[in-house]
Amino acid sequence: MADITRMSAVVRKEFGKGASRRARRAGLVPAVVYSSGADTLHVDLPGHEAFLLVKDNLNALVNLDIEGDEQLALVKDIQRHPVRRDILHLDLLAVKRGEKVEVEVPLVLVGESEPGTVINQEYYTILVSAPAIAIPESLELSVEGLGEGEVVYASALKLPEDVTTDLEDDTVLASIVIPEEIPETPVDDEDAEGAEGAEGEEGSEAEGDSDGSDE
Repeated sequence: MADITRMSAVVRKEFGKGASRRARRAGLVPAVVYSSGADTLHVDLPGHEAFLLVKDNLNALVNLDIEGDEQLALVKDIQRHPVRRDILHLDLLAVKRGEKVEVEVPLVLVGESEPGTVINQEYYTILVSAPAIAIPESLELSVEGLGEGEVVYASALKLPEDVTTDLEDDTVLASIVIPEEIPETPVDDEDAEGAEGAEGEEGSEAEGDSDGSDE
């Protein structure tokens, strides 16, 4: 079961950019809770707790205490300041404990391929269907000891119980290649001789100018 954070939420009475700015100045994060079976709910969350909630988890789950009513919710989108990177707004999806949800889960490659090779990772997240209270934080895929030309397919994924993906088994997730060397641009002999001749002429002209200036 996922570690579910509990957090107090206050229903917002004011809306618009001005209200959002005032909330952020007060250390709060504006958020919207979407639900398929109820009206959209606008709330303010404690800023530091919201930061910790999403700090290391792409699909954080939170149990909201909305003025006495509890609601389980999944973080679906985070809007951040482009420079400071602090949280400006959160989109949350109301979920139930027995419900399955579709989420993008990070794909983490584990291990190292053979010396002299590099790993081409084709997918960085995997779309999965998982229980709302048991979403994996990441999926691991081993590339340990793989050599040039070897490929890792989606069939190698070890999914937790009750977690599924629609990826075909033959979908390439990573491949091992030899890095290409960037060839040096060949210098034509005639061009090289021309360049040397030009340098010689420039040197002679510089010497002549120098002599003239001394007079």
